[in-house]
Amino acid sequence: MSEVKYKRVLLKLSGEALAGNAKTGIDIETLGAICDKVKEVSDLGVQVSIVVGGGNFWRGRRNGEQMEKTTADYMGMLATTMNALALQDALEARGVYTRVQTAIEMREIAEPYIKRKAAKHLERGRIVIFACGTGNPYFTTDTAAALRAAETEADVILLGKNIDGVYSADPKIDPTAVKYDEITYAEVLSKDLKVMDSTATALCKDNNIPLQVFGIADPENIVRAVKGEHIGTIVK
Repeated sequence: MSEVKYKRVLLKLSGEALAGNAKTGIDIETLGAICDKVKEVSDLGVQVSIVVGGGNFWRGRRNGEQMEKTTADYMGMLATTMNALALQDALEARGVYTRVQTAIEMREIAEPYIKRKAAKHLERGRIVIFACGTGNPYFTTDTAAALRAAETEADVILLGKNIDGVYSADPKIDPTAVKYDEITYAEVLSKDLKVMDSTATALCKDNNIPLQVFGIADPENIVRAVKGEHIGTIVK
């Protein structure tokens, strides 16, 4: 444990992170590369939980503009469950014990989310994968990550994105955008930086949960972050 900075981490993965270059569905090679590094972190003695999005299958109201909002959001929650099962399968194929917990009950395939049970799994070295977001419409999986991190007392949220940190503007659009090495939650909110949605950001701020944002295109960054290497952007 001496070579790691954190004892308990929550890794937030977007659904798109599992899709690779295909952008939709699940790319098995990409999934495997991420799970290899999650296993490496677990083997270091770090307790790991994961919140996964569902945007590689369905993006809630963005995909379902003509649908009733809550229905579209619930479909998005089901999409996260498919990703959670894929992560579980890939991790267990690598010899890692896992549990999937869902915020909406579906006992035939996963445990219902129970905080004390999740904590016990983590203490026993199992990786816990949280699906279905918060279980409520109108809340993103970023908010679910902040909520689960607070409930399980995670030391940090590791936010793997398709960009290598937090910038003053979208670097794909604005070539003058500046990358931050470190920034406060207050600055993120006041400058309206699109790190997480404002609800998730405020939840992290109020509960003093640091956030490390990094590029997931290189899954090795997961290990680097856990070891305390200064990559991406630290938000606290």
